[in-house]
Amino acid sequence: MFSCDPNVDYEPLIDGLTLPDEKDRHVLAAAIKTNANVIVTNNLKDFPNDYLASFGLAAKSADDFIADIIDLNHDKAIEAFKKLVLNRRNPDLDEFEVLDNLRKNGLTDSANYLHSFI
Repeated sequence: MFSCDPNVDYEPLIDGLTLPDEKDRHVLAAAIKTNANVIVTNNLKDFPNDYLASFGLAAKSADDFIADIIDLNHDKAIEAFKKLVLNRRNPDLDEFEVLDNLRKNGLTDSANYLHSFI
């Protein structure tokens, strides 16, 4: 699902953009209009880096983006992860089970990175 500030008028840009899947053009238009630096998507094949770079953008997978966030501040990331584990209910999982769930959901690098600090 895509959401954008309703006050940002990105629609006029859509028709002038070229992506492998034209249904993704609204994402790029909104990113351009809001001066974003990164489009976070697991659909990387439909967001060519060379084309995005012409707008000052890059595309990253969710896993790469989260790993970058962890790298920005290890201490805060570990603190947030531990809070997530402590507040996890139904089912109640320990740190390693949560990490395994992250891996199963495609966040392998992020989970491995967090694991290296535990």
